[in-house]
Amino acid sequence: MTNSSHRRKRAMSKAVLFLLLLAGSVLVLAPIYWLFISSVKTSGELALYPPTFWPRAWHFENYINAFNQVPFARFTLNTLLYAAISVAANVLVNSFISYGFAKIEFPGRNFWFAMVLATMMIPGFVTLVPKYIMFTKIGWVGWYLPLVVPQFFGDPFRIFMMRQFYRTIPNELIEAAKVDGASHFYIWARLMTPLVKPLLATVAIMAFKAAWNDFQGPLLYVRREVWYTIQIGLQMFRGQNATQWNYIMAMSLFSMMPILILFFLFQNYFIQGMNVSGSSK
Repeated sequence: MTNSSHRRKRAMSKAVLFLLLLAGSVLVLAPIYWLFISSVKTSGELALYPPTFWPRAWHFENYINAFNQVPFARFTLNTLLYAAISVAANVLVNSFISYGFAKIEFPGRNFWFAMVLATMMIPGFVTLVPKYIMFTKIGWVGWYLPLVVPQFFGDPFRIFMMRQFYRTIPNELIEAAKVDGASHFYIWARLMTPLVKPLLATVAIMAFKAAWNDFQGPLLYVRREVWYTIQIGLQMFRGQNATQWNYIMAMSLFSMMPILILFFLFQNYFIQGMNVSGSSK
């Protein structure tokens, strides 16, 4: 009876856990489902109240029409260019800076690291106008330079995250490499980088997501339509008299795909990288 009762309790616990996970999955997937069915409806059906939770007719041509009405192929390439430069800059620069803070002894190291962290307390909108004035005076407004060049100066949060990960790596590895005559640059590039691949993947995903979804930056600095990004292109379906919500939903779903694919391909690295206090190997 005891074993049977124990098995019954375990089965009930698993059933409750399954129902909770199922309810959570429904809550998470509900907005995506609504986005999808809205993308295949007509504008008239989208305006109905109460709304329909199943399309009366499936208009998959909305995707083709939206893609042709606005040059989304060009906008996608522009966004990929912006995201690729951002990923490369964040992975290389933040990794190199955080290695220096974690493994190189130099005067004032803790002070300068505290100054880096202190910049996280400054709200972004405080520096918005000064940065715009500065980039205007040096003639960078109009293209991606105001967006990508600051990426090469490091990100405080990512520097902090990577520094904590580097600190878990034994110093004996670095000392052994120094005995063999290796420089810090060689140690960082050839010895440390393979050990922190999960963390680099995490930083790459975060940088890609931030650049791919960036709306404010391109809106402020990109002037020519030929250099617009996807997020700016979505606003081209909004008019003074009418808004093509079905096209916005279709292209919004399209713009989500690269991030979802990237996360599912590298989710194991992402989970390992977020564990900044994990044991070193």
